[in-house]
Amino acid sequence: MGKRRIILSMTIGAVAGGVVALLDRDTRSYARGRFDAAKSCSSHFISNPSEAIHSLRNTFDELNQTIASGAENAINALEQVESTLEKVTNKKEVN
Repeated sequence: MGKRRIILSMTIGAVAGGVVALLDRDTRSYARGRFDAAKSCSSHFISNPSEAIHSLRNTFDELNQTIASGAENAINALEQVESTLEKVTNKKEVN
């Protein structure tokens, strides 16, 4: 019951916040423009599903490359830390 109330309260708060925000003319204009752009984009992709799949695949490939690059950078940083620690421990053993 508590979970349902919190979700309902958050939903009502979000709707109320959206209604209050739309009282401003600039906000309504911005929201209308974004909705029109989303409508145009979605209708284009519905008309051309192969283009939508191609675009999605390219985006996924770019994301995959970014993650792989970040992982390589993290591994290189860890290797540098490891080699630095080995140097420090070897100096202490020599002394």
